[in-house]
This record gives sequence, C-alpha cells and structure tokens, in this order.
Amino acid sequence: MASYIGRRKFLAALGGAAAWPVAARAQQPAMPVIGLLSPGSKIEGKRFFDGFPAGMQERGYFEGRDYVLESRYGEGEIARLPLLAQELIRLKPSVIVCGTNFATLVTKQITTSIPIVAVNLVDPVGNGMVNSEARPGTNITGTLQYLEGLTGKQLELIRDLVPGAAKIGILASINEPESLGYQRREAEAAAAKLGMSLMMVEVRAANEVGPAFQTCVRERVDVVFVLRSAMFLAMRRQIAAFALVSRMPTIYTYREYVESGGLTSYGIDLRDSYRRAAYFVDKILKGQKPADLPIEFPTKLELVINLATAKALGLTVPPTLLARADEVIE
Repeated sequence: MASYIGRRKFLAALGGAAAWPVAARAQQPAMPVIGLLSPGSKIEGKRFFDGFPAGMQERGYFEGRDYVLESRYGEGEIARLPLLAQELIRLKPSVIVCGTNFATLVTKQITTSIPIVAVNLVDPVGNGMVNSEARPGTNITGTLQYLEGLTGKQLELIRDLVPGAAKIGILASINEPESLGYQRREAEAAAAKLGMSLMMVEVRAANEVGPAFQTCVRERVDVVFVLRSAMFLAMRRQIAAFALVSRMPTIYTYREYVESGGLTSYGIDLRDSYRRAAYFVDKILKGQKPADLPIEFPTKLELVINLATAKALGLTVPPTLLARADEVIE
C-alpha cells in the first residue's frame, strides 16, 4: 500500500511540473495590438506604410514578437472608413495609427479613449480634434502634413518650371472637406501674392478625374495643382496618365505621384511620417498619454522631378531647378 501511495504522489507531482510551463505562459501579458487605418491602397501605399514597422524596429519592437499589427485599408473608398474603424476598435487596440486627417476624424467620432496617432493632420485645432498643438488634451497626437508657406513654395515652383504660368487649375476632392477648406484658403492666399488666378475643379469620385483634366484643357489653364487627397493618391497612376494625355504640367505634394509618372512634387515624405508615428506609439505603450504629447511639424521636405515626363510634355527643366531637386527620375 505504501508503495502505491508513493507512486500516486510522484505522478501528481510530475503532472503538476508538466503543467507549470503552460500555466506560466498563460500568465504572460498578451502582445499589444496596434491598429492602422488608412483610406489608401495597401499595395499602392506599401512604400510609405512600411515606414511604420521600420520605425518600430528602430525602437526595438518587432512585429509578431513585441506587438500585433492589425491594418485596415479603404482602397481609395473613403466611405468605408467608419466600418473599418469600428472593426479595429472591436479588437481593443492599445493605439490606432491613422493615415489621414479624415481617418483621424472618423476614428475620434467612435472612440475618445483609445489613443490615436495621426500621421497627416490638417488644422487639428480648427477641426476640433485637439485643444492645441503643443498640448493636445485629447486622445489624439501625431504629425502635421504641412508647413506654413508650403503652398506658396509649390506655386513658386510652378513658375520656375513653367515660366509665365498664370492660370492654375486646382484639382480637389470634396469628399474630404475638413482638409479641402484649409488647402483652398492657403492656395488662394499664396496665388494672390504671386499674381496667379485659380480655377477650382472639384470631383467626388474617381470617374470624374478624367473629365476634370478635360475641363482644365478647355479652360486653358497653364498648370494643374493636385491637392492632397487619399483618393487621388490611390489613383495616382491614372492621374499621371490623364495629365500626359492632356499635355498638362501637373504638380503634387507627394513623391509617389512622380514615381508613378507625374511631373514634379514638393512636400513631405510620407514614409518618413509613418516612421515617425512609431515614436508616438512607443511613448504611449510606455504609459504616456497622447493628450500630453505635442503634435509635431514635418521635418523632411523633398523636391522630386520626373525628367522623362518633362520631356514628353515638351518642357525644359532649368538646370538650377535640377540642382535643387532631391531626386531626378530619368
């Protein structure tokens, strides 16, 4: 009998020891979930979306080891954002990275408790998202997508590239009114100083972009200025094709347009903005509140010129402008 009891104790102890690693693993905290919401295209935006995990690695976080990344993309359809934001919120993420101003607004309407890191904010105080850029005071922080005077510099670049350009067609998406209003006011003020006239050409959907370029040709504008828009960015190859067929010099804010056949861009580096978002996420994961993290201005501006497109349009790019360019695409 004694040996039987001893054997039972041994097996019980052995079973407990075998179960211990499982129990210990179960007690380990789960990896934080980080949401990423963008109205853009996952494939078309891979270059700049990849800036976020790269930025996380710079801070010692590796996807799958230190955090779970749940991404949702609208593929150019802004109307999908509310449902995509709700999907992410149901996952109870530690923080949500929003790729555009509109994505941030949509997410804030659903949650005021989950921290939001915005990659490209536009007038966040005026839009009621934060109390101030220095001290947000809400669940939102991140980086701005503009610098004061940027639009004026872009219009000056038009003059350098197309001497005598006086009538500028402004291609605008009215699906993002909180961004459009600010950009429009900025463009009007800059054009007035430079003695240029503006013609706004507003579109609601992708199938209106081609006719918009036809309108610009019919109205004899000298250059088309494509305003910032998630829809335009997602269809940048089509826009470059419309511009080329229309023989219309076109300027953009993001280099991705020029890499896809556009003429020239001057503005922030989207990949760098996504990389910088990791800085805010790191702070939040370590316990800081977005309310106390100052919103940052972009630190990197770049000029990119597509020389092949310039030649196709019959434009001669001045050597001084080529010397200023951060990259010239042959």
